[in-house]
Amino acid sequence: MPDSLLSRFLRYVQLDTQSNPDSNTSPSSSNQWSLLRLLEKELNDLGAHDVRLTHTGYVMATLPATSTRRGLPIIAFLAHVDTAPDFSGRGVKPIVHRRWKGKPIRLSDDSSQVLDPEVFADLRAAVGKDIVTASGTTLLGADDKAGVAIVMTLADHLLRHPEVLHGPIRVCFTPDEEVGRGVENLDLSEFGANAAYTLDGESPGEVAWETFSGDSAVVTIEGVSTHPGDAKKKGMVNALHLAGKLLSALPREGMSPETTEQRQGYIHPTRLNGTVARAEIHFILRDFELRGLAEKGARLKGLCRGLQASEPRAKIRCRIRPTYRNMGYWLKNDMTPVNMAFDAMRAIGLEPAAPPTRGGTDGSRLTERGLPTPNLFCGGHNAHGPLEWVAVQDMELAVKACVELAKLWEQRGVGYKGYVVKKRR
Repeated sequence: MPDSLLSRFLRYVQLDTQSNPDSNTSPSSSNQWSLLRLLEKELNDLGAHDVRLTHTGYVMATLPATSTRRGLPIIAFLAHVDTAPDFSGRGVKPIVHRRWKGKPIRLSDDSSQVLDPEVFADLRAAVGKDIVTASGTTLLGADDKAGVAIVMTLADHLLRHPEVLHGPIRVCFTPDEEVGRGVENLDLSEFGANAAYTLDGESPGEVAWETFSGDSAVVTIEGVSTHPGDAKKKGMVNALHLAGKLLSALPREGMSPETTEQRQGYIHPTRLNGTVARAEIHFILRDFELRGLAEKGARLKGLCRGLQASEPRAKIRCRIRPTYRNMGYWLKNDMTPVNMAFDAMRAIGLEPAAPPTRGGTDGSRLTERGLPTPNLFCGGHNAHGPLEWVAVQDMELAVKACVELAKLWEQRGVGYKGYVVKKRR
């Protein structure tokens, strides 16, 4: 009997694959290899062609064309194996709530964690569906193991149904999306796709073609450390106090994630560590427009200059580097992959929606590098925390949408070039 979408998902989420933002390896955490090797094996068992696991942690494979039409583009589907470092992904115990009746779900291992449709409006659309949650002490990992299970089930379906006409299809499972390095080491000329889709969105019908543009920042504060008993005489400068002053100077209203929505960007401190002698604060900066992103970087640097002026004995540095850019800057010039996805949603009875994504995807960097890659729904909600959930029926709809996409590209895609080789940045 073929493996089911649900059984795949339950198997995948029980493997700890948290990425590590402090690592310079690829993958950034050794535990990601467990799922990557499993996916390599499963693709080989399904009969996929050209299955390969690279030394930097990318699983790639080909689903051969079943159509005899010439000039068809190569279409790809991708999902990432890592889970966010924000919350524990070790020892995940997935729980399936069959035919959920709409009452609040109190998670078994931490009764303070409650999924309540009065609080989480997205839940209301899941009444009657089979909902999967974790047990309350870990995240679930639907971001993005729902996408992984969907792509693998798509591959299984197309390989077992050669009567479904499609062109050549590539699938890829990537590491380290959650730490902003998901496709850094993916060789696009080797990958060979003309257009692609990531499965990393939320609600059924969603086709995201706009994302935040993102930068990361590190502020380093070097103080003066002395024995606290002689601190006044010896001129102690406490780097932790200065870090606190910087954080308190950041405006919250309209500038932090918890006070912004829709197209509003933010400056978000994500990590603070240090001692009296030295402190380091990590930030992420987000905005849909490059001008707004630059303004946020300038604001953070201005606060650092003010802090430096207030305490000249300290040394304060602010380093900002680009992470990803709004895929809409490129996709709006050729909406073919987006329009194909809209039509696929309609073909399975869904009304397509294109909400701007308040985050980034592997598709952000892929599109910037020349491979147009909108993001499709995979059904996951409340990512990066213990209240994460996914509806099985929504994942099934995502598989159907991908099958329709494969068929539509076979019917209409002859001659589409899409990907243009660009130099790595």
